[in-house]
Amino acid sequence: MLLDDFHALPTHEAASVVRVWADVPGWVATLVAERPYASVDALAARAQQLAAGWTTDDLDAALAHHPRIGERPTAAGAEGDHSRREQASMAHADEAIAARIAAGNAEYERRFGRVFLIRAAGRTPSEMLAELERRLANAPEAEAREAARQLAEIALLRLRAAFDPGDA
Repeated sequence: MLLDDFHALPTHEAASVVRVWADVPGWVATLVAERPYASVDALAARAQQLAAGWTTDDLDAALAHHPRIGERPTAAGAEGDHSRREQASMAHADEAIAARIAAGNAEYERRFGRVFLIRAAGRTPSEMLAELERRLANAPEAEAREAARQLAEIALLRLRAAFDPGDA
């Protein structure tokens, strides 16, 4: 998509596009309302600035339908497509690592009350497992902040992927 195409979308359609990046209602509404942006870089900078203020409630809203690391994403549409691409390395994960991730996911959900979130793109299953095990030791408040930072990384990668590379 071109940035001009995004600017021309009706509000509800633009919100549907942004919601795929991160389903945080206030963030979506603000990014859509503040159109037009001078460039994709300007949009990304504003998205990152707004994401820095995400709360635990924002995080929980965004994760309500997020797939677990290591489980096959089943969501339809753009969000499901992104999740499948982002977790592609898990398709070839060693069985022992996959089992440890599944056990870690269960422990994480028990401990923190939400799915474990990590920017999976560019990470191996072993790297994701190491991060999961490290983050299980976090205090709840620290973990919420770390998960929100991971959500922001995912959102910014998805944002940039939505636009033609020459449209920065």
